Amino acid sequence: MKRFLARRFTYAIITLFVLSLLVFFGGQVLPGSVGRAILGPFADQQAVDALNHQLGVDKPLLVQYGYWIWNFLRGDMGQSYVYRTPVAPFVITAVGQSLKLAAVAFAVVVPLSILGGTVAALNVNRPVDRIITLGGLSATMLPEFVTGIVLILVFGVWLRWLPISAAWPDGAGPLTQLYYLILPAMPLVLVLFGYIARMARAGMVEALDSDYTRTAVLKGLPWRKVIWRHVLRNALLPTIIVIATQTAFLIGGLLVTEKLFRYQGVGLLIFSAAQSKDFPMLQAGVMVGGIALVVATLIADMLYSLLNPRIRLGAD
Repeated sequence: MKRFLARRFTYAIITLFVLSLLVFFGGQVLPGSVGRAILGPFADQQAVDALNHQLGVDKPLLVQYGYWIWNFLRGDMGQSYVYRTPVAPFVITAVGQSLKLAAVAFAVVVPLSILGGTVAALNVNRPVDRIITLGGLSATMLPEFVTGIVLILVFGVWLRWLPISAAWPDGAGPLTQLYYLILPAMPLVLVLFGYIARMARAGMVEALDSDYTRTAVLKGLPWRKVIWRHVLRNALLPTIIVIATQTAFLIGGLLVTEKLFRYQGVGLLIFSAAQSKDFPMLQAGVMVGGIALVVATLIADMLYSLLNPRIRLGAD
C-alpha cells in the first residue's frame, strides 16, 4: 500500500510541476503589456516601462519562473498587479466560495447519479432504463450556460422559486447560503449526472452478470443483500474514479456558472485576472485549482485501492 501511494504521490508532484510550467509560460503568451493593462491605453510609455520594471516582468522568463515557484512553495503567492496587495486572501476567499458551490453540486449529483444508474441497471432495456440513459445523455450534451439560462427563466423569472443571483446578503446563515446556491448548482448537476449515471449503470450491469452474484443468489441470499453486499461494492469501483476525474470538469464548469450567476468564486477570479493580465492572481488561482484536482484524484486512488486490493497488489 505504501509503495502504491508513493507512486501516485510522485505522479501528482510531476503533474503539478508541469501545470506550473504551463500556467506560467502560458500567461506570457497573453497579448499586451502588464504595465499598459494596469495604467490604461493613454498612459505614457515611459510610465509603462517603469511599472514593468518595478513589477519585474521585464526580467528573463526563467528568472521570473524560478522566483515565482520558489515563493509559491514557501506559501507566498505574490502581490496582485492590479490591487497591489497579497494575492493569497483573494484566492483563499474565492476557493472557499467555489468549494461551497462544488459541495452542493456534488452532494446532489453523486447520490442521484448512483441511484439513477442502479435503477437503470435493474431495469435494463426497459422504458425506465431508456428514460434515464437518454435523459442523462441529453443533459450532458447541453453546455452550462444554456441550461443555466433556461433554469433562470423557469425557476427564477417565471416561477420565482429561487433567486437568480448567487450573491446572498451579508451575514446570511448556512441555510440562506444553501438557498442561494441551489439554482447555480443545478446546471453542474445536469451536466455531471449523465456521465456518472452511465458509468454506475455499466458497473451495475457487469456486476449483476458476474459469477459471484449468481453464486450469492444460488446460496439463497435475499436479493436486497445481494445488491448491497456484493453488487454495489464492485459496481461502484469505476464510478469512484469517474467522480474524481469530474473534478477537473467541475473547475471548468464553475467559470461559466460563476459568471452567469455573478458568483465570486475561483473561476471568476481566474477569468478577471486573465483579462487584466494580473499574472500572480492568475497563476495562484490555477495552481490552487490544480492542487485541489490532484488531491481529489489521490483520495479516489486510495478509496479505489481499499475497495479493490488487486489494484495496490498489482502496483508492487
